[in-house]
Amino acid sequence: MTLPKNKDLLARQHHADEHNRDPQPTHPVLRPEVNPTLRILALRTVEVIAGARDLEQLARWVTDDVYARLQIRVTIAARARAVTGMVAERPRLWIDHVTVAPTENDGYDAVILVHDRRRPHVVCLKLEGRGPRWLATVLVVM
Repeated sequence: MTLPKNKDLLARQHHADEHNRDPQPTHPVLRPEVNPTLRILALRTVEVIAGARDLEQLARWVTDDVYARLQIRVTIAARARAVTGMVAERPRLWIDHVTVAPTENDGYDAVILVHDRRRPHVVCLKLEGRGPRWLATVLVVM
């Protein structure tokens, strides 16, 4: 059995690449588990709004649009604390309930109930896979 010459092999491979417009990935993208990511992101978001954590720490986990909306929310919360004389401190948080549903485009929708000592917060998230990590494309805190 004779092996094809390199030139012939490259020509065949180039020809196959031209006709295969939608190449399939050779290996699946490995991302962290979604449940711990959702929980951590929900807790950290409530901490950011409470003034206990810097918004910059969430920058790599959210889209630019989500970041801009969170920045507005953080500014409003800081003004409210200034008016009432409250001091920003790290809240004691715990998660009561998590509901997760897969989406059609390799993502997840989630609703997470986060409690602090004063009241509950509902965090709604939409995570989408972007390369090897999850990115929050929608994040709402009520």
